[in-house]
Amino acid sequence: MRKLLCPQCKIGAMYVKNEKGERLLVYVNTEGEVVCKNPEDSTEGFDLTEVYCLGCSWHGNPKKMTRH
Repeated sequence: MRKLLCPQCKIGAMYVKNEKGERLLVYVNTEGEVVCKNPEDSTEGFDLTEVYCLGCSWHGNPKKMTRH
């Protein structure tokens, strides 16, 4: 499965946050869906409308990520 990349630094490692500020490591597939890096984790309770890049300061809607 291919991952979308950060439009700023071009890496695929992202995270999402919940109301408590906890982080969950994720990536975004080519369909724009946010997927847990660890298949045993759940995205329940996390805001999937905004992803944060682990490599730089970019954050935003997963649909704004790039394929290259």
